[in-house]
Amino acid sequence: MPMNFENSDLYSQLLVNDSDLDSLEIVPIGGPDGPEEPLDLPDELPIMPIRHTVLFPGMVIPVTVVRQKAIRLVKKIYRNTDINQRIMGAVTQAKPQKEDPGAADLYKIGTVAHILKMITLPDGNVTIIVQGRQRFQIKEIVREDPYITARIESINDSFASPKRKESKALLNSLRDGAHRIMRLNPEIPQEARIALDNIESPVFLIHFLSSNINVDVADKQKLLEEKNGHKQATLLLQYMMKEIEMLELKREIQSKASSDIDQQQRDYFLRQQIKVLNDELGIDSPEREMDDLRIKALDKKWSKEVQQHFDREVNKLQRLNPMAPEYPVTLNYLETLVELPWEEYTKDNFDLVRAQKILDSEHFGLEKVKERIVEYLAVLKLKNNMKAPILCLYGPPGVGKTSLGKSVAKALNRKYIRMALGGVHDEAEIRGHRKTYIGAMPGKVIQLIKRAGSSNPVFILDEIDKVSSDFRGDPASALLEVLDPEQNASFTDNFMEVEYDLSKVLFIATANSLETINPALRDRMEIIEMTGYTMEEKLQIAKKYLVPKQRKENGLKGTNVKVDDRALQKVIEGYTRESGVRNLEQKVGTLMRKVAKSIAMEQEYSKTVKEEQVEKMLGAEIFDKDLYQDNDIAGVVTGLAWTSVGGEILFIETSLSRGKGVLTLSGQLGDVMKESAVTALSYLKAHAERLGIDYRVFNHYDLHVHVPAGAVPKDGPSAGITMLTSMASIFTQRRVKSFVAMTGEITLRGKVLPVGGIKEKILAARRAGVKEIILCVKNKKDVNEVQADYIKDMSFHYVDTVDEVLAAALLPEIVSRPIKFVFPEENKERSGGDGIQAPVVVL
Repeated sequence: MPMNFENSDLYSQLLVNDSDLDSLEIVPIGGPDGPEEPLDLPDELPIMPIRHTVLFPGMVIPVTVVRQKAIRLVKKIYRNTDINQRIMGAVTQAKPQKEDPGAADLYKIGTVAHILKMITLPDGNVTIIVQGRQRFQIKEIVREDPYITARIESINDSFASPKRKESKALLNSLRDGAHRIMRLNPEIPQEARIALDNIESPVFLIHFLSSNINVDVADKQKLLEEKNGHKQATLLLQYMMKEIEMLELKREIQSKASSDIDQQQRDYFLRQQIKVLNDELGIDSPEREMDDLRIKALDKKWSKEVQQHFDREVNKLQRLNPMAPEYPVTLNYLETLVELPWEEYTKDNFDLVRAQKILDSEHFGLEKVKERIVEYLAVLKLKNNMKAPILCLYGPPGVGKTSLGKSVAKALNRKYIRMALGGVHDEAEIRGHRKTYIGAMPGKVIQLIKRAGSSNPVFILDEIDKVSSDFRGDPASALLEVLDPEQNASFTDNFMEVEYDLSKVLFIATANSLETINPALRDRMEIIEMTGYTMEEKLQIAKKYLVPKQRKENGLKGTNVKVDDRALQKVIEGYTRESGVRNLEQKVGTLMRKVAKSIAMEQEYSKTVKEEQVEKMLGAEIFDKDLYQDNDIAGVVTGLAWTSVGGEILFIETSLSRGKGVLTLSGQLGDVMKESAVTALSYLKAHAERLGIDYRVFNHYDLHVHVPAGAVPKDGPSAGITMLTSMASIFTQRRVKSFVAMTGEITLRGKVLPVGGIKEKILAARRAGVKEIILCVKNKKDVNEVQADYIKDMSFHYVDTVDEVLAAALLPEIVSRPIKFVFPEENKERSGGDGIQAPVVVL
């Protein structure tokens, strides 16, 4: 680049006809015989920092002042009536980006600047014309407010006598070098050549050339700081020689290019021009994109194989035409490679006590689930290895499966990402597309890892049971490699084509049903069942979490509204019927909105929502709570059932009517319950004599078994002993004990089999007021897992055979109004005209 001689005589153009400077003499710096007399400088001098330039003695330059502190300083100095006293120190900033520089941000040597002219611009900034007078060195900073003031020491300019051969040769070399630069650069104006020829002072010549040489500000500062004039001139000559070499090389290149340019070179030149235009417009050119990719790749901790693969792809991209369809695909591929967090991990927090506190504070109940998660984290802490079964949280909606995964991420201080698998039926969603397709992209697994910025996040695979398959592939099978600890250390995405390590990722899957999960996929996961919340747990969750959350979301404070415990219990039992708390949260939100409406409309309202107000605010109850119904009728038995929304009680009713021994089942029963009814009847027929049942009743009376609420489908193996007890009660006309419920399955041999859902069934019985429960002896272990507070007022009969069931359930006496059985072959006289009464047998 050329020397900057444009401002060499700037002061002569700007100061013409300036009435303020009529009495001012522009002082020359140094004469033919040596330096000028030094200025009589004060001990302290105000300092103005300048950026991107260096002021040399004798030089006149314009300076635009934009900082308020500097503007105040300049205006104060310029108001001095003595024109010759309008001086200050001009010191270059070592850190030009600093807006409010202090003493540490300035060089120590500067130049005394004489303000010749001040011009106030329309925007409030100020431009001053200054002349450098003499160099000085800062000895001490006196103060920094309202502007920097320093104690200084002047530096005298000196140079050896020009009559000495060595000095004369050095000065001639400087002049010759300046003329060569002017010849090589036609952009330098003719006035600069004339000004150079008219300079006689060696000192001013050095300062003149130093001010206009095209070097960095730091190099100019070195010239200013060099106190020995001979060494200063030598250093300046070195800079000029480099400038000359650059200009000559530039001219040589331009000469070669202009003498032999073909079509390819012309295209290259045009592309370079386009590149410059793109840079000016802020548009990334292909070359810049590739340079950025290479720079990002330098910080990656990937393997040597991945680095080689990356280099090959970059070279391929460089050969592609930017307009080719493959170009954006390849560019997107390389950007994905460099943006993936290769070997970048967040530091785990293995404070298990803290993890337990986080799980307890964010999830009420679920003790077994939280205990298993803490065990999982403990093993991870000891092994520092993720090769363990993938956890699958299985349970009904709204019980906190997904939020539990978020709590695990919080406990470990890991990034949290979630992938919704519901409705995913394209294998490419998991493995990605192949790069041969236009618009190809990686699978969701790689995309989410890239977004997380960490290779060891907590990864939630939500609704894994709802993955479907069609002609696009089988995503469930594609997940096998992702979730297999033996394979995911070398997971290969179709788009990536290189292996990526997923072994440090903590995968947690969630599911509502296990039946639809691929068997091979299910085998790779450890199923943790989340059975849902009891009414008591829902009450605590509503008090501790849902009410405060909904209060905040609806713009309310704790002083605005509270909800009574009995009101919450009414909402739970009368308006929601679910295992989770999602619907409960919606109902609580409705209560909060009612209150918010009253506050916004400035209406009176009760600050405590009570039980009697719930129905007014939410409408009539949606569900009826099933309470135990005591009766004096044979054939009515209370059973216990499990549903997806918790446990319930149900009543099984049996009646007899004259007929031909037909068994009728009603109540929308499933196949399993129908089989239980047939099995129970067969057992009674086989053991009628021992149970005190007249065998003829099976042929001459029709049996009708009904389970109320016929619109609700019912199925499962839990009603076997309930149906048998109901049939035995109607055949023997013996009433069932009050406040007794039962659950269990039977066999033709009269054995009682264990069933599931014991916790939910016991809680449903407790809510209904049941005092005694009959169940299989093998279910005793399930009862022991229920909290003692929930069963303290209840007693349990553990049975192994049907005889034990009937002994525990049936009363010995016959009901007050028994059925009179009549058979065709009976003599009416022997039966008293009304048939015979069923015998009473005490079991």
